[in-house]
Amino acid sequence: MLQESHMTAIQQVRIHGPAQFALDTIALPSPGPDDVLIAVHHCGICGSDLSYVAMGGLPGNPAPMPLGHELSGVVQEVGDNVRGFQVGDRVVVNPTAGGNGIGNGGPEGGFAPQLLVRGVATDPDILFRLPDHLSDEDGALVEPLGVAMHAVNRSELTAEDKLVIFGAGPIGLGVLLVAQYRGVKQCVVVDMSETRLQLARKLGAVTCNPSTADVEATLKDAFGSSENLGRSLPDVDVMIEATGVGAVFEQCVKLARFGSRITLVGVHKAPASLDLLSVLSKELCIRGSMAYPDEFPAVIDMLSSGRVDAHALISHRFPLSRFDEAFATAQRPEEAVKVMVDCQA
Repeated sequence: MLQESHMTAIQQVRIHGPAQFALDTIALPSPGPDDVLIAVHHCGICGSDLSYVAMGGLPGNPAPMPLGHELSGVVQEVGDNVRGFQVGDRVVVNPTAGGNGIGNGGPEGGFAPQLLVRGVATDPDILFRLPDHLSDEDGALVEPLGVAMHAVNRSELTAEDKLVIFGAGPIGLGVLLVAQYRGVKQCVVVDMSETRLQLARKLGAVTCNPSTADVEATLKDAFGSSENLGRSLPDVDVMIEATGVGAVFEQCVKLARFGSRITLVGVHKAPASLDLLSVLSKELCIRGSMAYPDEFPAVIDMLSSGRVDAHALISHRFPLSRFDEAFATAQRPEEAVKVMVDCQA
């Protein structure tokens, strides 16, 4: 154990500048009457964590900035005004609820053995109980799966739809899991990492590596063709773009058939071109998908069903004491998917 509960100091990963982070020693946070102190068991490394470190934190946010927002743990202390939770409860934390901004510019971060969660007494959407039959790692996957489920919800995906997912990272593969849970049978996953494509195939998807195969031809082989204004296009109902690469979004618009739905869940850091004539002539529906307004309970239900192999997303596991190695591994998408950190080790 890094820290016992009686100690007055803990270690926490914080960003100090561009490409600079450290496992700092800080004072053990003390909960106020509306707050809860969580013993963090597991916290996953997110793609946004990689971006935050590269940028030196969020713009306008003073360094050092605590890191980590995909987490689960056990209630360790409860404020006097908090109802419905008690010491020992296993919980999942919604890092964006209640204005906490956990690991996203707020004063707390999840890569630490303890985490102060503020405002639990006044916001019912901050903490969610983790059922006994789900593991702590399952709990730490609720947040990224919430992102994936919201993208599926925004796409209005049905079991009969033909789906293409561009990007086989944790979010793209999470979309695959949610889609399969919802009954989708026909899905192609496109990515350039053979490691990630191998996992997509293991999960039941047809895959395409655009560095070795033609995407349009692969989609036509999988789904058939549809004619639009004299051009043959893949007969795809829904495209979910989970790469954040402008050229991939542009390819989605180019390949989409008449009436297709395109959902953007990948984080784009630069403007991309949009062929408005294609949007018009093919009556495309393009939507953005951001975070998870209210998906946590549904994700927990999905995991509880036993029909989803979410653990397959975890490619590497590290103790908090080796966070530098964990982070370096997460920076290598050709070999890593979800890197999970044990914050009690």
